[in-house]
Amino acid sequence: MRDSGESRSRWGTVATGRRARLSLTAMAVVLSLSAAGCSATAVAAHGAGPAASGPRLFISPADGSANVSPGSGITVTASHGRVRRVTVTTSGSAVPGTLGAGGTVWHSTWPLHTSAHYTVTATASGPGGKTVTQTSSFATLTPSRTYTVMITEGYQQTYGVGMPIKLKFSQPVTRRAAVERAMQITTSKPLVGAWYWLDGNRELNFRPRNYWPQHTRVSFAGHFDGLAIAPGVYGTADLTQQFTIGNSLIVVASTAGHYMKVWYKGKLLGHWPISTGKAAYPTANGTYLTIDKHNPTLMTGPGYKNFPVPYAVRFTWSGNYIHDAYWSVAQQGSTNVSFGCVNVAPADSRLYYDLANPGDPVTIIGSPAVGQWRDGWTDWFLAWNQVLLRSATHMAVEAGPGGSTRGSPPAGPGPARPSPLVALPVSSPPPPVSLEPAADTPPPPRAGASPPPRGPPSATASRSSPPPAARS
Repeated sequence: MRDSGESRSRWGTVATGRRARLSLTAMAVVLSLSAAGCSATAVAAHGAGPAASGPRLFISPADGSANVSPGSGITVTASHGRVRRVTVTTSGSAVPGTLGAGGTVWHSTWPLHTSAHYTVTATASGPGGKTVTQTSSFATLTPSRTYTVMITEGYQQTYGVGMPIKLKFSQPVTRRAAVERAMQITTSKPLVGAWYWLDGNRELNFRPRNYWPQHTRVSFAGHFDGLAIAPGVYGTADLTQQFTIGNSLIVVASTAGHYMKVWYKGKLLGHWPISTGKAAYPTANGTYLTIDKHNPTLMTGPGYKNFPVPYAVRFTWSGNYIHDAYWSVAQQGSTNVSFGCVNVAPADSRLYYDLANPGDPVTIIGSPAVGQWRDGWTDWFLAWNQVLLRSATHMAVEAGPGGSTRGSPPAGPGPARPSPLVALPVSSPPPPVSLEPAADTPPPPRAGASPPPRGPPSATASRSSPPPAARS
């Protein structure tokens, strides 16, 4: 079956952000970023101090500079001594930086903001206690073009353990590594993950190596203000977001065995009889993520139109759901009679519906059909090594309460596919999937076994905004 509506649910919130905290709305205002067509004025570093025998300081950008490129940041260098103190004042947020080994070079961490004035005051000390203080004031360039960045996660919303952080840029990104380095993730529980690009140059996701630990609090910061995503293209605002990973809810459904296992909070909750897609409409293998849910969802198929199906939780763009199929209870556990959905008994479907959040993993196994990349949130079709290959830096990210750092990929290939807790049991090979994008042409309608007519439609299906190639 396929849903026939276009309205949104709370699951489909698309949030954008500025330097301040985001508020949750049905459709948040898109973050406006800018690009500059002009280039920065070339300036020499400004240095001052006593004679060569004493400490000297050099600050870049030099005092009086204008139209400075934000990406170059601030550098303070000491000779014949060490940097002891650096203070940066601006109308924007604080400017963090790091002091290199030996204490002779300090550099700001993130790009400078556009259209901003900065004053840098630095102090160095040398042999015999001699000190020198130097000041530099300068202004960064004002951009002339704009781009937008959208984040799928909503402010203080709750998501499943498989949910990736999903960013979308309105303009092509050519400096991918620089964009990845501008991201910061803070998590209440330590984990290893990676940033990776999808099929084009506008979508960037972050996924843990294994599923998120349940109940993890996540804070994301994208330092886009002053970041060039392509030559001459700069952002003018940072993007921040906070969300939570909820209770672990994981499904593994066997089309051949006609049962699905449900794990909740790390324990087996149920072993439920199901009916999946018949031979002409097989439910395809793969580890998907739940996208949205509605009770009821209007579905259309052979012999029925806009039929209200109860307790429907969507996991593909092409129209696959886990839902109440009271009409196929007799076939559940023995025969596949649906048009691609996972038919579940009324009591079981309601329990699953009530527990579900966006981003809960749903793994389909035992099917003759191959799951299609991008037919839904298919990030877990990728093995860990494939995730790293799609990263511009090819580096893992270690996140925790203190923020995130990049490092070499952890030893070992990592699990090939997700599992009831982190990966499918060794005895269960990963389901075959295709990493080719799903076709743009909508497939035949999918649904449970054709239900008998029942009452008038009572609501329209809600769904999140699909990517351009998504099918409804």
